[in-house]
Amino acid sequence: MKLPFLALALVATPALAQDFQSTQLLDTIVAQFTGHNIGQMGGAIAPVDVRLKLAACAAPQLEWHTDAHQAVVVRCMAPEWKIFVPVLAPPPPKPAPAVAAPVRPAAAQAPAPVPAKPEIVIKRGDTVTLEAGGPGFSITREGVAMSDAPAGGRVMIRVDDKKPPIQAIAIEAGLAKLPGSGE
Repeated sequence: MKLPFLALALVATPALAQDFQSTQLLDTIVAQFTGHNIGQMGGAIAPVDVRLKLAACAAPQLEWHTDAHQAVVVRCMAPEWKIFVPVLAPPPPKPAPAVAAPVRPAAAQAPAPVPAKPEIVIKRGDTVTLEAGGPGFSITREGVAMSDAPAGGRVMIRVDDKKPPIQAIAIEAGLAKLPGSGE
């Protein structure tokens, strides 16, 4: 009675072993894919772990994980599984030394243009006519400039000592307009 059971066990054992993907076969196809053997530069760092119990795959597919070729993705569509096999990537290439641009003599270099300072038309403390208006009407009031301003620049005008200054646009010496009025 023990003999048929033993024979059945021996016959069943290879069938069970075939239910799992051979890690040696995976090592071989990874080496073919990378063009390098295990442990070589560009090849797998180490063999696929033999403890993995992946379902047998008739057609494993391989691809690089990234453009840096640091790992190979081994994928099976049916049954579905995927593993990453690290690759011994070569060190990145050293950057080429920078080539210095030729230095022109100082006489040949054009001086940087100095921005012209705008002409101040309203000075701090000046009496300024503040103008506001629209189509068909105009209102004016006198005030005192709180800062200097070029034509088109913003200036604060105090029209009442008890109220905060009003922001205006300098037009010309002694004249400023409220923003948005009659522009």
